[in-house]
Amino acid sequence: MPLHARMAGVEPGTNNRMACRISELVIDSRDPERLAAFWCDVLGYVVLGRVEGSVEIGPEDEGFGGLQPTIVFSPSDRPKAGILPLHIDVSPTDRDQDAELERLLAIGAKPADVGQTGEESWHVLADPEGNEFCLLRRRLTD
Repeated sequence: MPLHARMAGVEPGTNNRMACRISELVIDSRDPERLAAFWCDVLGYVVLGRVEGSVEIGPEDEGFGGLQPTIVFSPSDRPKAGILPLHIDVSPTDRDQDAELERLLAIGAKPADVGQTGEESWHVLADPEGNEFCLLRRRLTD
């Protein structure tokens, strides 16, 4: 058993596991308003609030604490350096991957090259500030 679990009083073989869920993603941004608008279009989210230059978006009916995490675009002047170690994967909910790719390109996504072979079943794109994300195939079936 890991030391941190023993120190927290977790007994081996018991069901008193600690768990968390992702409640929000915070993304540094040179232009929080622009990225918020882009990602609202991508995800069908709405702006939930603005505080000190940051813009929070999320599902209209849920907001913070809902089933899906909210996204906060926080102002930052730090330059993006290389490929990010974390990225968002999205999948279409009401159309096929090709139609969704066309839609995302039309609202400002750009194709991104992170060393893929061309054999992948997903598309690597970048948002207006160059943050990579992947468009997967549709996962929901009718």
